[in-house]
Amino acid sequence: MRIRRGVSGDFEAIVEMTLAMAVESEGRELSRAVVERGVAALLEDPAKGFYLVAEEGGTLVGQLFVTFEWSDWRGAWIWWIQTVYTVPESRGRGVFRALQEEVEALARKAGDVCGIRLYVAGVNRRAREAYERTGWSLADYSIYEKMWDED
Repeated sequence: MRIRRGVSGDFEAIVEMTLAMAVESEGRELSRAVVERGVAALLEDPAKGFYLVAEEGGTLVGQLFVTFEWSDWRGAWIWWIQTVYTVPESRGRGVFRALQEEVEALARKAGDVCGIRLYVAGVNRRAREAYERTGWSLADYSIYEKMWDED
């Protein structure tokens, strides 16, 4: 398995995995047009973040993307992992572990990153178990939001 940054040639696979992740993790059917716009924007603008993908035999088998949050408490960046997905036939083979280890290595190498975080839907038991198996601990925060959907 090869872990690398996502590139424009990965666009279709990333869109498909993002749509599948939303259905599996939250039971949500996302607008393909909105997801395509979001994926394209992220691939084109590194200030928004970056994708990491897991590739086997020329096929993408997993993905995640990283966004950045500045912490005034720490005077450093916190990297957020989002849109984690492993194709069903590759689950249980260490795809997420490899992806998150690469994120951590890149964050440590950057020198101005103090940690990494991710969030998970409360109903996504399988993901929570995977995160705990790979060394993540539950933070002492709740997330509130106000979202404006385009649908």
